[in-house]
Amino acid sequence: MVMSIPFLTQLQEEYPDASIHVIVKKELEPLLQYFPSVCSKFIFSKSEFSGVRGVYRFGKQIKQKNKFDLYFSLPDSFSSAFMGWASGAKKRIGYRNEARSVFLTKALKKNQLLNRTMQYVDLLQQFTDKHYLINELKFLNISDSPKTKSIIINIHSEAISRRLPKEKAIRIINQLQKDISVPIILIGGPNDMAFTQEVINALLNPGNIINKAGNTNLTDLPLLMNGASVMLSTDSGPAHVANAIGLPLIVLFGAGNENSTAPFNKKDRTILRFGQLPCEPCIKNTCQYGLPKCLEQLDETKISNAVLDYLK
Repeated sequence: MVMSIPFLTQLQEEYPDASIHVIVKKELEPLLQYFPSVCSKFIFSKSEFSGVRGVYRFGKQIKQKNKFDLYFSLPDSFSSAFMGWASGAKKRIGYRNEARSVFLTKALKKNQLLNRTMQYVDLLQQFTDKHYLINELKFLNISDSPKTKSIIINIHSEAISRRLPKEKAIRIINQLQKDISVPIILIGGPNDMAFTQEVINALLNPGNIINKAGNTNLTDLPLLMNGASVMLSTDSGPAHVANAIGLPLIVLFGAGNENSTAPFNKKDRTILRFGQLPCEPCIKNTCQYGLPKCLEQLDETKISNAVLDYLK
């Protein structure tokens, strides 16, 4: 979702008189307040509109509310193309994938070498036959927060192969506390609370740890990040949010290809990867070694030094 910001910005510049509406998943809707302004939002709940019939019903509801000229399918899933067809939009543009071309009026070839942010922009470029220069991805509506000397750490990710193993997370935080004496803020969702607490309980010095796991929603998370000095994170959604704010960021890559899914802004962004395993980089959600060996082998001192460089 964060990686779509340059697409939305460029779309409005290309069609300055058009009204732009977005479809957003229910759990991510709070982030829209920090995005380029849109005319309206259609909130998609997977539980309310489950399965193919639910997607069709949701698309028909869109059709009843408005008649759209263009529908851009940014995700290359079957359901997003099917939803566009059900919406009745005159032209439906997206990438070829999952036998979804039948629902698109213009099915385009994806450039796999591009960062996903630019893959979204490239949909518009191929449709308009123009080239757009994208230099930066940023939240537009973030208010200034007083800066504090603090480190935000995210040890979680949706996929096990991108999530820090418990013992590795403990060693990294212990090393940071040894080298740096500033507050450390741990973040995570409601499902991450137990794991986060296990890590805190095993630390040599839990005294300067602020536990925000499960206590920070998507409205408050950007504000929390905007007041911090630096963030250390796995390859995950929060890393992209921090990058869009301009918070200095170190991303620990396990599974996933940083050339495709790394946070877009290169300024004040450091990517750390072990890079010595024959399977790197993979894009699997589970690791053939059980726990992600590529993350386990990362040098804690190197990670701590990267954080310290940004604090300086």
